[in-house]
Amino acid sequence: MKEKLFLLVTICLLAFNHIIAQVKTTDANTPLYLMKPDYPIPYGPAKVEEVKTVLTQVLNYLEANTPAHAIDLSTKERITDYSKLNDNSGIEAGAFRLICYEWGVTYSGMLLAGEATGDPKFTEYTTNRIKFIADLFPYFTAQYKLNPKSGNPLRAIIDPHALDDAGSMCAAMIKTMHAGVQANIRPMVDNYIQYISTKEYRLKDGTLARNRPQRNTLWLDDLYMSVPALAQMGNLTGDRKYYDDAVKQVLQFADRMFVKEDGLFRHGWVEEMKVHPKFYWGRANGWALLTMTELLDVLPKDHPKRTEIINLYQAHMEGIIGHQSGTGFWHQLLNRNDSYPETSATAIYTYCIAHAINKGWIDPIAYGPVAILGWNAITTKVNKDGMVDGTCVGTGMGFDPAFYYYRPTSPMAAHGYGPVLLAGAEMINLLNNYQVVINETSVMFYHKNVDWKHLQIN
Repeated sequence: MKEKLFLLVTICLLAFNHIIAQVKTTDANTPLYLMKPDYPIPYGPAKVEEVKTVLTQVLNYLEANTPAHAIDLSTKERITDYSKLNDNSGIEAGAFRLICYEWGVTYSGMLLAGEATGDPKFTEYTTNRIKFIADLFPYFTAQYKLNPKSGNPLRAIIDPHALDDAGSMCAAMIKTMHAGVQANIRPMVDNYIQYISTKEYRLKDGTLARNRPQRNTLWLDDLYMSVPALAQMGNLTGDRKYYDDAVKQVLQFADRMFVKEDGLFRHGWVEEMKVHPKFYWGRANGWALLTMTELLDVLPKDHPKRTEIINLYQAHMEGIIGHQSGTGFWHQLLNRNDSYPETSATAIYTYCIAHAINKGWIDPIAYGPVAILGWNAITTKVNKDGMVDGTCVGTGMGFDPAFYYYRPTSPMAAHGYGPVLLAGAEMINLLNNYQVVINETSVMFYHKNVDWKHLQIN
């Protein structure tokens, strides 16, 4: 009897489903606006605890894979007594280098994550490693003077050869000084700044430049490799000459490289070219936007060029936002939608947009959802182990599309980690500063004092 009853119920259900399937969905019988879209990435406001989880995954991965220890290069044994350092001493190798421009961004990201989450482990990641480097600096400086051709692990600090060696790390070190680390960081900072201010090659008008891959070449990347350090030095010392040089670099780069009609920066500029190709590389535009973000954070309110910087910043922001894809990512070449979605650029833009909103530089209602969408995209590239995928490896300058289209991506590309930390930290601040909700099926931003529930369909 039970079997017959079960069979009858099953037949009835199948018949009912068949009838329902034949009913045509129309605007008259279904509220179509409530139909769930087939989003390829998560859609909707992030939650602070979920953001913290992603940041903690990245922290744990980097903590385990970037040891800060001196070792005997022959035995691989760790050296804890630095008075015993010798010609055969070095730094224990990890997955990423502790001294490089990519890790300058990571150190800055960890500091901001510590502030946003209240978790000292993020701050300690940076302070422990910068202190470690500072403690080694006197010995390896003396060693370098005796033998400049030795494989000195601190060569990039002692004797920088390019802006890549100096600017990002210098800015991070000054921020670490403000974090109260008990270490003698200032000699390293001074050495970096001396290189940027007096030794790096410049054009006749003082614009920082390179003589590769062509003579008198500007790389957009170099804005981040110089300006944040100069700005932070101005903030540290109160000497306005550093602010003035920082502002000059941004504006003189923009005169040559910012394409106003597109709101984007070309990646490279060569003085002797009669035409200047427009390759809008994602991460390079990220470096430019991040540069202006960091400059505006410390540039005095009464600086005569501050308004000009803000105007440029907002114009660039408008150009960037207009190229976000429906998945939340930005592409390797911003205006080429068939180039791949790229993680580091997406993370930099997400951070800068969220930060600009928190600072009151751009409209939260208009641009807040863009930041949320960007962060949701980023989370799909951070695996449970804290590795960041989809990041373009180190990239020089090219003048053909294939060069950019086919640059490899890798979770070992160090450029992805700092931007993800920055983006997540600033996302926490953004979520704490605003009400972020789904209203009428889309992400909406409201100020804390707005009763948004009265702004719904009744």
